[in-house]
Amino acid sequence: MNKLLSSLVAVVFACASVGSFAAAHGGAMSDKEKAEKMEACKKMDAKADDKMKAECKKMMETPKK
Repeated sequence: MNKLLSSLVAVVFACASVGSFAAAHGGAMSDKEKAEKMEACKKMDAKADDKMKAECKKMMETPKK
């Protein structure tokens, strides 16, 4: 029983580690996608939703690395 519990704990930690690693490397935009998004922000009209406005504002404020 003790070995089973130890194995389960090890499996839980392994799954958590893999999940966090995958989440950390999953959603970065490529330069092409970022350029397209910047063009869309520049062409944005007054009817754009708040989410789009917030994303554009955030993208405009972040300094280039």
